[in-house]
Amino acid sequence: MEDASNSWSSVSLTHIQYPTGDVIGYVLAWASLLPIFIFVSISTLILFRRDLHTICMGIGVLLNEALNKILKRLIADERPLVPGRHNHHGYGMPSDHSQYMAFFSLYCLLFLYFRTHRTDTIIGKFWKVSMGTTVVAAAAFCCYSRYYLLYHTAMQVYGGILVGLFSGLIWFICVHLIFTPHFSYITSWKVCEFLLIRDYTLIPNTLWFEYCQVRTEARARMRKQNTRNQ
Repeated sequence: MEDASNSWSSVSLTHIQYPTGDVIGYVLAWASLLPIFIFVSISTLILFRRDLHTICMGIGVLLNEALNKILKRLIADERPLVPGRHNHHGYGMPSDHSQYMAFFSLYCLLFLYFRTHRTDTIIGKFWKVSMGTTVVAAAAFCCYSRYYLLYHTAMQVYGGILVGLFSGLIWFICVHLIFTPHFSYITSWKVCEFLLIRDYTLIPNTLWFEYCQVRTEARARMRKQNTRNQ
């Protein structure tokens, strides 16, 4: 998109702007908010599940963001200037949104391939493919939105994707090969026991496991209660 309208509108409650009346721009403006939604989701999972794999992913996201800030200062490539719109200050190479989504999507794909188990059934394979496709599509929409809405040049978006893919690959290798073998030891620390930090590495289906655990405990408590009432 080379020409921009002189009239720009903001998505409500955000500073993401799109050409007024442009339906595609409006949809892509919301796509630009995906990193925020993902970060909130990861933070919520960490708070309520307290799983070491999720915590490592969250740490990787923060490190990836720190890397982006460092590279931007080193490269010092200005963002595109768009007439009639509030232009963001700061540098644009590499694109932070593109780097974020590339990191997240590759990490998720590698996690689906190497960490999820018992997906040899039709439902399991369908779930795996659909999740991977959704993650890649979301990343593509978000990356393209930064170019379409003229927040970054094409090279800045490509740069963000390349850096994000590289950092996502390196971080997953570190988590998978270096950190994971020590998870059982880490969860034995007093601070981890106090914070209820858990390791689901050897559990193939955590949702089914938790469902069975809760159901078994509920039935046991119900039997005890019936015994007392007799």
